[in-house]
Amino acid sequence: MKTRAITAMTTIVMLTSGLVGCGNSNTTKKSSSSSTTSSKKTAVTSGASKTQYSSMKDLKSKYDVIIIGAGGAGMSAALAAKEKGLKPVILEKMPVAGGNTLKASSGMNASETSVQKKAGIKDSNEKFYQETLAGGHGTNDKKMLRFFVNHSASAVDWLDSMGIKLTNLTITGGMSVKRTHRPADGSAVGGYLVSGLLKNVKKQAIPIYVNADVTKINESAGKVSGVKVTFDQDKTKTISSKAVIVTTGGFGASKAMIKKYRPDLVKYVTTNQAGSTGDGIKMITALGGYTVDMNKIQIHPTVYQKPPYLIGEAVRGEGGILVNQGGKRFTNEMGTRDVVSAAINKQAGKDAYVVFDGGVKKRVTAINQYEKKKMVVSADTVAGLAKKLDMDASTLQATMKTWNDDVKAKKDTAYKRTTGMDHQLNTPKYYAIKVAPGIHYTMGGVKINPQTEVLKKSGQTIPGLYAAGEVTGGLHGDNRIGGNSIAEVVIFGRQAGTQVAKYIK
Repeated sequence: MKTRAITAMTTIVMLTSGLVGCGNSNTTKKSSSSSTTSSKKTAVTSGASKTQYSSMKDLKSKYDVIIIGAGGAGMSAALAAKEKGLKPVILEKMPVAGGNTLKASSGMNASETSVQKKAGIKDSNEKFYQETLAGGHGTNDKKMLRFFVNHSASAVDWLDSMGIKLTNLTITGGMSVKRTHRPADGSAVGGYLVSGLLKNVKKQAIPIYVNADVTKINESAGKVSGVKVTFDQDKTKTISSKAVIVTTGGFGASKAMIKKYRPDLVKYVTTNQAGSTGDGIKMITALGGYTVDMNKIQIHPTVYQKPPYLIGEAVRGEGGILVNQGGKRFTNEMGTRDVVSAAINKQAGKDAYVVFDGGVKKRVTAINQYEKKKMVVSADTVAGLAKKLDMDASTLQATMKTWNDDVKAKKDTAYKRTTGMDHQLNTPKYYAIKVAPGIHYTMGGVKINPQTEVLKKSGQTIPGLYAAGEVTGGLHGDNRIGGNSIAEVVIFGRQAGTQVAKYIK
C-alpha cells in the first residue's frame, strides 16, 4: 500500500509540474484492478492529468453499475450505460484516467465505415474478419470476432456522434486496405480518444474516482452485488450495485504473471502502463470465471528500449522501412507483429532501425513526440544519416534506392510487401529510430461471450458480471493486429454498457 501511495504521489507531482507524456511510455496496454492510467510518464496529450475527478467524499454506497477501470473500455461502458438510463460510476486505481488506451498510437480498425466510403476505399466486414483471423493464425474466438467486425463501423459513428472524429486513414501490418482510423492530424489515437471520452463522461455527469483501488467483487445470492474499494491509502468502503463491469486491462506490467505464463519473456522491456498488473483477472477468477490464452503475449517489434516506448505502426504504414545495422532491409515491415519481431530477433544485436523521411514525419505527427524524447536520429542526406548510425553509407543508399524504385513500380522485389507503399522515401530530412521487440499486449484473459457476460468453465454466466477490453481473452487468438485493441475497447466497452442495462431492467 505504501508503495502505491508513493507512486501515486510521484505521478501527481510530475503531472502537475507540467510533464507532458503521450501515447506510449514506460510500461503497455490494458489496465489493472481499477487500473488504468500509467505512472510517471503517462501524463498526457489527452488532458487526463488536468481532469477534475470526483472527490472521494462524494462516493455513494450504491450505484446501478460499477465500472472498474477508467480506460477506453471503461469510459465507453459508462457512456453506453448512461445512454440507457443507468447511473454508473467509474473507479480507477491509478492517479489519472486513461490506462493503456493513453498509450495507443496507430488508430482504430473498422470496416465498411462512412470514413472509408468517403475516401473511396472499398472494404468489407468479411475481409476484415478473414484478415484478423489469419493474423491470429486461425485461433481467434470466431463468435467474438464476428461481432467485433460487424459492429466496428457503428462504433466509429458512435464516437463521431460524441465529437470524437477519426477521419484520417492509415494501414497496419496484416491488413490489406486502409481501415485504421485516427485523428485528422495523424496524431496518436490514444490521447485523443481518452480526452474525448473524458469530456463526454464529464458532460454526462458520470462520477469518476481515481486512486480508488477495487480489491474485491462481492456476490450475494449467487449474483454480483458490488465491490470493496480501498482509497486514501488505508480506508475501505463497500459499494453495492446491480452489476459490475470489469475493464481493468491486461497484465503486461506484471513481472510475476509474465514469469508464470511466459518465463522466456521476463527480460523483455514492456510498453505497458504501470497499472497493467492483472488485478481484474484475479478478481474474476476468484468468483469462478476462467481464463484463456494466458500464454499468448504479444511482442511488438518496434519499441525504443530505454526508456521503453512504443514506436507506432503508423510510421511503417505511412512508408517507413526497417534496416539492420548493416543498412539492409530484412523483412516485410508490414507483416504481422509476431513475424516482424521474430525477424528483428534474428539480426545482429537483436535490434533494427525504423528509417523514414520528411514525408512520413509530416503524415505521422506522433513522430514529434519521439523527437521531443530524443529517440530520433536525423540528417539532411541518407549518407549523413548512415554516418550518424555508424552504418555503411553506400549500403544504406543502395537500400533506399531499391526501395524507392520498388515503390514507384508498386512491387517489393525483396520481401513482397504490398501495403504502406504509397510514397517514396525521398523527402529530406531523413530519420531513424533504433528499436527492438518489447512486451506490448496480453491476448489472454477472462472468457466472455459476445454479450460481454463473464463465463464459468461450465459455460454458465456469472449473473451481473461483465468484462471488456484487454482483461478478456480469445478475440485476438495467437496474435493481435495493430489497431484492433482500440476497436476492441470501444466496441465491447459499449456493448457491456448496453447489455448491463438489459440485465438490470
